[in-house]
Amino acid sequence: MEISRKMAKTACHALSEKKAEEIRVIDISEISPLADYFVIATGTNTNQIQALVDAVEEELGKEGCQPKQIEGNRTSSWILMDYRDIIIHVFSKEDRLFYDLERIWTDGKKIEVEEL
Repeated sequence: MEISRKMAKTACHALSEKKAEEIRVIDISEISPLADYFVIATGTNTNQIQALVDAVEEELGKEGCQPKQIEGNRTSSWILMDYRDIIIHVFSKEDRLFYDLERIWTDGKKIEVEEL
């Protein structure tokens, strides 16, 4: 779990550096076998969403972490990055409100980014 926590911290830092909005971390390790953490962030437009995804991929890559899978493309308003231990969701404002993952995963433990 310590490795996944470090990965989540790195992802949050990369997102923050590119001015992502509303970065949230949910610890799902005790309620789901999918991953240890969800990292959720909002981009203001498709160009920023792609810049956020690129920044996360670059920073985690520097730590030797490669994504298992990335869902979405350059024009998507929701991109999912699966790093096995953490799953990163980068949304447009509209899609984030529509899918409302924070509500769906309320059984998970919300973690402040600073706590990582």
